[in-house]
Amino acid sequence: MIIRRILFFISLMVGAAASQLPEFAQQYRQRLGGAIDEINRMLQEFDRDAASSGMDRPAGVGRLQKNDDPFVQQRGVRVREAEARVSRLERQLQDFSQAGSVSRLGVLARDFDPGIAQRAYQSFEPAMPLTLEGGTIAATGFLGSLAIFKLFGAFFRRVRQRPHRRSRVHV
Repeated sequence: MIIRRILFFISLMVGAAASQLPEFAQQYRQRLGGAIDEINRMLQEFDRDAASSGMDRPAGVGRLQKNDDPFVQQRGVRVREAEARVSRLERQLQDFSQAGSVSRLGVLARDFDPGIAQRAYQSFEPAMPLTLEGGTIAATGFLGSLAIFKLFGAFFRRVRQRPHRRSRVHV
């Protein structure tokens, strides 16, 4: 009887922990938007600098990459990397906005940015989810852990109920 109560309590904790996934995804999306804004700000500054010299972004990057100074060349590489990253992050943010409530977790798992995820985790603040998504994930975690405990219990009961064969040594 006490084991059932312990397993029920553990299942409640698993459900509570699982309910935090939508909150983490929401905090990740906020950081994602902030990262996009910051990268776009940096690219706009580069565009202004290039325009003040009579160039557009591709011409400015090309000029940097043709420079003999490795430091200056690296600046051109960084601008290209920033363009690729902001494109990928904007696509992910669009996928988030088009996904349904529970399927947003799939978007997060499929295409997350490790740097943004790490910073979101470092500043993550648990919250009580009062949404259908949070309730669904909590119930799934609770019921899933109960089902796993029942399967393990049934397996171990069968193992205990099997008659043990004794090996006999014939001389």
